[in-house]
Amino acid sequence: MRAVLCKELGGTDKLALSDIPSPAIRPGTVRIAVEAAGVNFADTLIIEGKYQEKPALPFSPGMEIAGIVAELGPGSTGVKVGDRVLAYVGYGGFAEEVIVPVEGVVKLPDRMDFATAAGFPVAYGTSHISLDYRAHLKKGDTLLVLGASGGVGLTAVEIGKVLGATVIAVAGGEEKAEIARRQGADHVIDHSKEDLRERVKALTGDRGVDVVYDPVGGDMFDASLRCVAWEGRMIVIGFASGKVPQIPANYLLVKNFDVIGFHWGAYRTRDPATMSRSLAQLLAWYDEGKLKPHVSHQLPLAEAGQAIDLLRSRKATGKVVVLTRR
Repeated sequence: MRAVLCKELGGTDKLALSDIPSPAIRPGTVRIAVEAAGVNFADTLIIEGKYQEKPALPFSPGMEIAGIVAELGPGSTGVKVGDRVLAYVGYGGFAEEVIVPVEGVVKLPDRMDFATAAGFPVAYGTSHISLDYRAHLKKGDTLLVLGASGGVGLTAVEIGKVLGATVIAVAGGEEKAEIARRQGADHVIDHSKEDLRERVKALTGDRGVDVVYDPVGGDMFDASLRCVAWEGRMIVIGFASGKVPQIPANYLLVKNFDVIGFHWGAYRTRDPATMSRSLAQLLAWYDEGKLKPHVSHQLPLAEAGQAIDLLRSRKATGKVVVLTRR
């Protein structure tokens, strides 16, 4: 089978499309013929050895996949050969076949295509569990979404609206701002032209926002610290800016607000029941037409490196997907 391999740590120039043996099936697992794999910011880190998970070399990046069940291992139940499914794999997704524990395999709604499915679990799961389960976002709250045109940011805009919040989206440039508007944002701040703090004050009558959703870090984190309302919550998703911010503790004390760290992948081993419930709810919302995933780029397997670079350079909006059968 073909797979994109990281044989040494570094940039995308270290990735190579290779022919490797198909992985062996094991008890309690299924073989999935991969049709598409989602690209995530974590892929830019894992190939450099900077991610929490550090697989042994050589390995294939790719955290989430969609495809067709091709084989069942002994004892595997709940799915059958030929089912259309998605799965979170952590790494190894940029390949034509993967072996996945059967409990991590989820059947697709009939109307969900493989490209949409491949980019669905990580971004939507991150926003749903962080906003609903961790930040307790509720109807009537005001949500500030940084990086609102990106993969997780757009899903936070959508889920914030489903949960009944007023959503203020932050994006850079009119094109990205318009994408956030189309996904349901009530207000959009173009940070390339506007002062974030002043606009939030104007939009909220000086009150501030109940929840900040931050996948960016850096200077945007620093600015949004001053936008949190009394007893507000700030969810730290990641550091797409490349700068990990430091928090002046006196800010927390003055407004009694919480800064909450969030890593979606940890639920796979620490609390899989919450991950499963979340994904079931998200797929139900998709089936009801409440979620409209935005995939901006679809590239063939041979161009997986370019797909990762699209995220790194912030040239993509929504999700980037690798099509393994093209």
